[in-house]
Amino acid sequence: MIIPKSKEEIELVRESALIVSKTLGMLASEIKPGVTTLYLDKLAEDFIRDHGAEPGFLGLYDFPNTLCMSPNAQVVHGVPNDTPLKEGDIISIDCGAKKNGFYGDHAYTFEVGEVSPEVKKLLEVTKESLYLGIAEFKSGNRVGDVGYAIQKYTENHGYGVVRELVGHGLGRTMHEDPEMPNYGKRGRGKKFVEGMVVAIEPMINLGTKRIKQLPDGWTILTADGKPSAHFEHNVALVDGKPELLSTFKYIYDSLNIKTKEEDQFRAKVYD
Repeated sequence: MIIPKSKEEIELVRESALIVSKTLGMLASEIKPGVTTLYLDKLAEDFIRDHGAEPGFLGLYDFPNTLCMSPNAQVVHGVPNDTPLKEGDIISIDCGAKKNGFYGDHAYTFEVGEVSPEVKKLLEVTKESLYLGIAEFKSGNRVGDVGYAIQKYTENHGYGVVRELVGHGLGRTMHEDPEMPNYGKRGRGKKFVEGMVVAIEPMINLGTKRIKQLPDGWTILTADGKPSAHFEHNVALVDGKPELLSTFKYIYDSLNIKTKEEDQFRAKVYD
């Protein structure tokens, strides 16, 4: 069942989402060769707690850490460890925070030093597909419209779209209805309603769409060992249009990246 949010509840989700956004921005300057994902995980936990929130993933479904950290061929749900990052790696960092009873949850795939042109293109296309999907989250549309936009764009570049893992509704629980696949047919699926809040999160592979799971019971990786990219935003349906509750602004400020990619979806200017 879809649970529409009041304007006040949307603002509470935004508050939690922005704590995640600031956490990812803080981490952006720390990601470099030689750093371990366990070190980054501890930084994130302390930062979230210092901002009056709780880590959203720690203990959720018995997950053992604050961050899901998934390098290279890992798609999502990677468990932080003491293996140092290397030059040319990529790493998806998925982070959640809970404050005032509501969750924020989004992700960004970072480059570690200089990455290959092939991998850089994968990241660019995956992030572009995220915004194409967000543009379809509007009154009159359905779940399939978002999935279709993401699937068409990424498959046209020859990439694999993961089927088993999807986006989701977001609110007082981390995972609400509806599921938000990154594939689909136009006009199919549940209809969007005012006040919905969703997490849209393309998970796109350089090669096959097929995946497998490690024996740890968490880590998902590509079946062919090729890299995977993952970007995620939290979005509310406000006055019939998509409004970003999360932002990559703090990441871009840290990395000195200039972009207007969020402008059409952003109702507020963040400090």
